Amino acid sequence: MPQLNPNPWFFIMLLSWLAFSLIIQPKLLSFTPTNHPSSKTPATTKSTPWTWPWT
Repeated sequence: MPQLNPNPWFFIMLLSWLAFSLIIQPKLLSFTPTNHPSSKTPATTKSTPWTWPWT
């Protein structure tokens, strides 16, 4: 059964994981996020209840 032969596929998987972890991942992690988390608490607005005309 040829699918049980790990000889070519293990090397391809190893090379792809090395490329991802050594080349692609540091480039992705170097980007800074545009929206930093805010330490301020969000301001709550006071809402007035709706006055229904038939009540």
